[in-house]
Amino acid sequence: MNVLALLHRWTGGIAGLLLAVLGLSGTVLVWEEAWIALPGADDPLRPDPAEIGRAVEAAIAVDPSLTRITFADERMGLHQAVFADGGGAYLTQAGQVVDRWDSLWGRPELWLFDLHHYLFLGDTGKSITGVLGLLLFAFTLTGVILWWRTRKTFKFRLWPARMTKSAIVRQHRDIGVVASPLLLLASLTGSFMIFPALSDALLSPWANPALEEAEPPQASGDPGPDTDWPLLMTNAQAAFPDAAPRRLMLPKEPGRPVTLRLRQDFEWTPNGRTYVYLDAATAQVLSVEDSASGDTVSAISEKYYPLHAGKVGGVLWRLALTFGGLVLVLLGTLATWSFWFAKPAKPLARPVTQKAVAEPAE
Repeated sequence: MNVLALLHRWTGGIAGLLLAVLGLSGTVLVWEEAWIALPGADDPLRPDPAEIGRAVEAAIAVDPSLTRITFADERMGLHQAVFADGGGAYLTQAGQVVDRWDSLWGRPELWLFDLHHYLFLGDTGKSITGVLGLLLFAFTLTGVILWWRTRKTFKFRLWPARMTKSAIVRQHRDIGVVASPLLLLASLTGSFMIFPALSDALLSPWANPALEEAEPPQASGDPGPDTDWPLLMTNAQAAFPDAAPRRLMLPKEPGRPVTLRLRQDFEWTPNGRTYVYLDAATAQVLSVEDSASGDTVSAISEKYYPLHAGKVGGVLWRLALTFGGLVLVLLGTLATWSFWFAKPAKPLARPVTQKAVAEPAE
């Protein structure tokens, strides 16, 4: 137990602040749709494929280098366009531009996501956040084990009784065990998204080897001025009439199809995992991938992001994630401060009794 406690303290003292950064940025992003105060953000959803196609035309008119556009849904009434140079725009469902930016620094939700997912370090930062997720999983497990010895002294406190090392440790231990289910879930789902091979290895007993990812078909032409986007969206919607169109991705290479992601009712992922591949020259459907035909592994893994980001479960789940994220901020910052800076509490002076006074020598 002493070795376990030593490892827990040292790794927490070193990684605590980074975990606090992830906790705070993730908490803010959980409520992202609530604080994007732009005209049209609260507009009711109008799921007309022809109108959506005209919005795509409007996005291309803003910048022909459009790479993808994420469509409005029940929580966010604006379309979000992303351009090849790293810029983007928000458009109303009628195709009116309400905001335009040239880099991720132009919108707070963009740089917050980059901070949370990449630590502003690109792929290197992505790997670091994945390792931090695994460390958080280990911290939570070892913390519960270490707490068990002192469970009879449990007392729920949002803040330490005193800013001494021992008081911080007690508060850290007790509030950590309360939030442990949320911390375990957040750490695992985050790490599995960054390291899918780890998830695949753990879920391999439920994998169906017969299901192989098909190569997207070839298209007869590339997107251009003659592409009929309203017709293309209408044809795509006809392939899955009850699904919601979520994200249109333009091809990165010549001869590749336009890809539309849709979300069916049973899917948890906000952008769905149902795909329609379309020919930009003819607006015809080339092939489809129905997420309903996937195996158990895909059914489980598609739930990582919505659980991690609060995209399911309504307000109650977002409040639970907010509690877990803020607890992580407390655990990380106070653990780092107490490890490096806090001093042990001074022992109280014991009163001297009459008996303890030595008799004077004669």
